[in-house]
Amino acid sequence: MAKSANQKLKLLYIIDMLERESDENHIVSTQDIIKMLEANDISAERKSIYDDMNQLSAYGYDIIQVKSRVNGGYYLASREFELAELKLLVDAVQSSKFITRKKSRELIQKLERLTSKHEASQLQRQVYVSDSAKTENENIYYSVDGIHKGIHDNMQISFTYLEWSVSKQLVPKRAGKTYQVSPWALLWQDENYYLVAYDSDAEKMKHYRVDKMGKVTVTAKQREGYEVYEKMNLPAYANQTFGMYGGKWESVTMQFPEKLIGVVIDRFGKDIMIRKKNDGFFTITVNAAVSGQFFGWLTGIGKDAKLIGPEHVKEEYENWLKEILAQ
Repeated sequence: MAKSANQKLKLLYIIDMLERESDENHIVSTQDIIKMLEANDISAERKSIYDDMNQLSAYGYDIIQVKSRVNGGYYLASREFELAELKLLVDAVQSSKFITRKKSRELIQKLERLTSKHEASQLQRQVYVSDSAKTENENIYYSVDGIHKGIHDNMQISFTYLEWSVSKQLVPKRAGKTYQVSPWALLWQDENYYLVAYDSDAEKMKHYRVDKMGKVTVTAKQREGYEVYEKMNLPAYANQTFGMYGGKWESVTMQFPEKLIGVVIDRFGKDIMIRKKNDGFFTITVNAAVSGQFFGWLTGIGKDAKLIGPEHVKEEYENWLKEILAQ
């Protein structure tokens, strides 16, 4: 039998079929493989399929042969990602606020192709997020790519910063003003993605919501602020910046009952200094960005939380509460 031009693609067609059709519970028979090859104008015999499987196994594919007169054949036993790992990735993509619904669907469809079509049905999972949780900025991929390129190439980036309008549209802030900063890191906090960058004009580090960034462009100017970035402790910065809102950095002391130790560690991390008291309470002293968000977090804990000092921060907290009560 004359060989067709597709004959050299034989092994590729076979492994493609195994990846798509087979798993531990779904065996692909030798006859099924021969029929698939014939449909693609490739000739094959039973013995040649056996040789092909040996070649693929020698290359590194984990192919198992099931010997049976009734349901014999082959299946791909292991893959780059286990099914449990893919489920975890699907859940992360589906629940990520900074990925749009459209991009989430596209990513999940690509993840489904990393397992058999039978197991892919198990990836149709529902992780429920609120209707308002997902971003609507379809350019998020390009923004992240531009940020990474700026970091890799040691260059500053420019972008417009977006905000919601009363007509429920994302529009540029400050009449479309272009921001130019030196990108240093990407940070995940409070279910949002942030760029940590040095603002040369303000001479300090700032952070920006990535899903609110538009028209990200790598400039021809080298990054600045390396000395400031080197002194930063990013995990501490994330824990101590409440809601990633700005505020004046202060060393504040607070008191909590021991039952709230988990809440405090979740907020500030395990590296904080904890001073136990004899009455079932403990105190901590941490650096925090004092803002309405910080006061809101403290108020949300309730009467069990107490702000010890400094005095001027206590006065600011009292005034903040009075202003809210006055409303």
